[in-house]
Amino acid sequence: MLATEISVISDKEMEGRSELKQQIFVIFKEFMTGITKLEELENAANSYLLRFQQGLSFLQRPPIVTSSKLIENIIKNNETRRLKSYIDAGCVNIHDAVQSTRALHTSLSGLSDHLIKAKSLLNELQGLTDEAALAIETATKLSTQLDKESNDELQQVTCDEEDETVPFLEEAEVTEYATLIALVYSMVKQNYVMQEKIVKSLSLKSSSGELETYAMMWSLRPFVEDEVMNRAWKCIY
Repeated sequence: MLATEISVISDKEMEGRSELKQQIFVIFKEFMTGITKLEELENAANSYLLRFQQGLSFLQRPPIVTSSKLIENIIKNNETRRLKSYIDAGCVNIHDAVQSTRALHTSLSGLSDHLIKAKSLLNELQGLTDEAALAIETATKLSTQLDKESNDELQQVTCDEEDETVPFLEEAEVTEYATLIALVYSMVKQNYVMQEKIVKSLSLKSSSGELETYAMMWSLRPFVEDEVMNRAWKCIY
């Protein structure tokens, strides 16, 4: 009789384990699909940041130093109405200035749009992270319940492949997926916060040094660890 009860409970646990694996894997695949979309958004937004940097650098270009005796003589010997107007305008071509100003507005608009879309994706990723955590929590409760029903006879199940006992929730597929989801979400969220701060700090007064640093940080993604991302993608392919 006891053997029959143990067998029934064991079957339930095996079924629960199989369902958990499938559920976590589906969540994980959907999560990584969202990560791909987020990376595509970041790459597109990076081009807007570079355009802003180029446009502002053009507008901030210093004028010709007319106090230099050499420059003064060159201007006098080649002075035309067009050259005089160009110097009076701060050595900036009006057409180019208009184009650069337009590029600045377009870039800022593109970056703001990126933040909105990225935030929406992050909310979806957070939802999937919560789903994975809930699945693990539910499975833990189920495992505990089954252990009690079997009078501690089934606290561990046999791992056929390695011929050793492994607790229900310590199988690699389950813990690896859940852990990676939590780690990757934490990293991309921190990266988004950095991007948000960069975009909000952009202005016509931003220095070339600041913009250079912003562009470098955006490309490097300092909060995203390549080793963790590689582990995550290996679980898919």
